[in-house]
Amino acid sequence: MKYRKIAAMTLAFSLVFASCGSTASENSSVSTSVSKEAAKGGIERYEGKTAEEIVASLTTEQKAAQMVEGAFYNVSPEDMKTYDYGSVLSNFSELPNPSADDWMNTVREYQEGALSSEAAIPYIYGQDSVHGVNYASGCVIFPHNINMGAANDPELMKKYGSLVGSDIVHTGMLMNFSPCVDAAQDPRWGRTYECYSDDNEMVKNLSVAYAEGLLSEGVVVCAKHFFGGGYTKYGTGENSDMTERLIDRGDAQMSKEEIDGQLSVYDGLVKAGVQVIMVSHSSLEGTKMHENAKYISYLKDDLGFDGFVLSDWDSIENCSGADLKENVILCVNAGIDMLMEADNFEECRGYLVEAVEEEAISRERLDDAVTRIIKVKMDAGLFKDPYLKEVKPTYEYGSEESHKVARELAEKSFVPLKAGEHMTIEKGMKVYVSGPAADDTGVLCGGWTYLWQGETDANNGERVLPDSPSILDALKASAKEKDFEIITDPKKIDECDLIVLCVGERPYAEWNGDTKDLSIVGELALEGNKKAIKEAAKSGKPTLTLIVAGRNVIVDDYLKDWDSCIMCYLPGSEGGNAIADVLTGDASPEGKLPMPYYSSVKQIGTGKCWHEAGWSATEA
Repeated sequence: MKYRKIAAMTLAFSLVFASCGSTASENSSVSTSVSKEAAKGGIERYEGKTAEEIVASLTTEQKAAQMVEGAFYNVSPEDMKTYDYGSVLSNFSELPNPSADDWMNTVREYQEGALSSEAAIPYIYGQDSVHGVNYASGCVIFPHNINMGAANDPELMKKYGSLVGSDIVHTGMLMNFSPCVDAAQDPRWGRTYECYSDDNEMVKNLSVAYAEGLLSEGVVVCAKHFFGGGYTKYGTGENSDMTERLIDRGDAQMSKEEIDGQLSVYDGLVKAGVQVIMVSHSSLEGTKMHENAKYISYLKDDLGFDGFVLSDWDSIENCSGADLKENVILCVNAGIDMLMEADNFEECRGYLVEAVEEEAISRERLDDAVTRIIKVKMDAGLFKDPYLKEVKPTYEYGSEESHKVARELAEKSFVPLKAGEHMTIEKGMKVYVSGPAADDTGVLCGGWTYLWQGETDANNGERVLPDSPSILDALKASAKEKDFEIITDPKKIDECDLIVLCVGERPYAEWNGDTKDLSIVGELALEGNKKAIKEAAKSGKPTLTLIVAGRNVIVDDYLKDWDSCIMCYLPGSEGGNAIADVLTGDASPEGKLPMPYYSSVKQIGTGKCWHEAGWSATEA
């Protein structure tokens, strides 16, 4: 969804925080008094009115403004005062090490602008909390969705949703662009780890449970991406914005059964009460989903979705129209209600007004879109409590319960790929811990962690998560309690009884994770994987290998040299502790493959694989 705008983001941060107060807690000194302009019959004028009545009172220009969502770094509180845009979204790294209170201050600052506008309609702030509130300091980074599929525990997923929802409410960024309900079919796709499974039934069960948890805390839930992104074919990736993609945003070619499977997921989410649905960047049989009126209409008319449909980041710009104006018309007439346009939101607002005046978009379609948006805001309580002073999150931000559940989810998600004699560390052992994933918190979390692409500790120059243990940290702590010895000096490898080899992928997101090569020593592998693998094999010592990766990477060439192997996927900030629990016998690796595991890329799409989804070496 993202492009980087570092300089602009830094400027936006400076402008906003120069005018913010210190904290945004319930006892905050942040001003939430409405300005003189807003006080002149501002939001109070809407008390007791229906969404339809509110929409009827707005001008065409004001309605069009409600239908666009600009990026934080391009919109100021003063802009909100002038135009009263319907939504603002964040781009992850705008604020240097922001706290939840910092974000709440920012959200309120923008709301002050919105309520000071002539329309005085409250706006809603959107963000990608895809594995916890992964953009604010002190948050718990939960395992990624692929881990959740491996754990496959809907009850725990609902608890996870309520914990994340509580943290979201603490930040004030009420609209969450999650869950991702794509069903990844090809592990070469860079968004595989954002998916629960390749199986739509599992995707439905887990996403509905998670959404119910979010909704219980008052979050505006935006499910994505409608639909088919996980079915895009290798080699059809979208080439746009000077970017060539292998799979991402490509063309999906789906059977009726596969389409029905994806639609059943959204049916479940609509029934659960999800308020927003984001459309996929991808195409279906050559038609961009953003202009696919057939299926967007099906969502609203057949599934009964009464929330609003949101475009993805700048995606309308790559539709079939001759220019941006034509694409605005195409997509809105197809049923999209709000346009996520990071940079061109103001242009889109203007084009909406022109299109209505030219009768290219009917006033009925305009009013329907804005009514849907207003209803979602009303249901979220923004007309009664626009500054979120009355919200009462169930849990403290970054609560101990969040740490506990994150750790449990990680433990339950670990999949044994080979179960030999050395699945655990025994008392008195000397254990040599090696590999580039051993002492790196950024690797444990992957993409969408503070930065869109994520980052390794090595490249960051410091710990990505300074308050969370790496695998090595957690094993050192366990060694004292469990009476074994950790060795990290390569010169002492001959003294060890067991090697714990930690390898994996570097963090990535979206098309930057598209790959031709799924090998554990391939193009997206961590630097040092190959060296560490060779070192372990040369030693002749029993080796327990941990794989920290966003998908089922190919390990066939090396598996014979390993006594045991556990796939950890991307276990998050409690991943180090969870791994230590499993290796010392305090927990069991209970996960099962959430999607097929291939021996080579040549098997993909053939119906052949190394192991089917649902497999585990301990239950084989």
